[in-house]
Amino acid sequence: MNDTSGRRDFLKLGMAGLATAGVLATVDAQKAAAQAASESLLRTVLDRGKLIVGTGSTNAPWHFENDAGELVGMDITMGRILAKGLFDDPTKVEFVMQDPAQRIPNVTTNKVDITIQFMTMTAQRSQLINFTRPYYVEGVALLTLPTAENKTFDKLLAGGSATRISILQNVDAESSVHFALPQAQVMQIDTQANVLQALESKRVDAAAVDLSTVRWLASRNPDKYFDAGKSWYSMLYGAAVRQGDLDWLTFVDQTFTIAMFGHETALYDAAFKQYFGQEPPPRHPGFPVI
Repeated sequence: MNDTSGRRDFLKLGMAGLATAGVLATVDAQKAAAQAASESLLRTVLDRGKLIVGTGSTNAPWHFENDAGELVGMDITMGRILAKGLFDDPTKVEFVMQDPAQRIPNVTTNKVDITIQFMTMTAQRSQLINFTRPYYVEGVALLTLPTAENKTFDKLLAGGSATRISILQNVDAESSVHFALPQAQVMQIDTQANVLQALESKRVDAAAVDLSTVRWLASRNPDKYFDAGKSWYSMLYGAAVRQGDLDWLTFVDQTFTIAMFGHETALYDAAFKQYFGQEPPPRHPGFPVI
């Protein structure tokens, strides 16, 4: 059989036919556990029958309780995606609530299998844990009022020194705002709630907050908030795993990649639309862009 005729037979048979013919084999969790390295967490998790994820419960749209008291959010979806990859069942996961300060210690001391808690990837943190591939690119963005005259970025920029921006108080707050709006007045405020309150009371023209927060609030409350259409300072969110376990890290990376760019994107796409109010960009067969 030459290559051409073999390809024709493949196309005629199709995926269902190949499975019937035994060309495609499925590996259940028990068989996968037997093949995983004995010292790898991958084998431990498969033998245990559930995944243990460290996360939070108070930061929408990443991890929070809905009106029914259920834990939901983009981080929670990533945990369920991983459970589905492990057991073909997104419910086989236990979420452990932890303070942000526990994100690294709980991984390194084996209290959780993985931390998925809107964790910014940095070189310093990477000395302590391994980051998975990124599952979201965060940034700074501008939230405005839908009824405001200067609700778009172009109008805010044109306002020059008359434009007022609220932002959470930190050492880089002023330089962060001036990166996008060089002449704006910067109002540094003690809490995120008060940053938003300054906007709602019209003491400022825009609030500089996380891009995910802008998209979450603007999509859920379009009569109250508006996305000014500008974001900057890319920051990568990745999950954290223990160092020294290549099998586990590789499995998580590949599972996330398949969920975002492969043939099983339903869970990721639904969450991306629900929590950020946007459709994920289309994936096209052909040259890989991941």
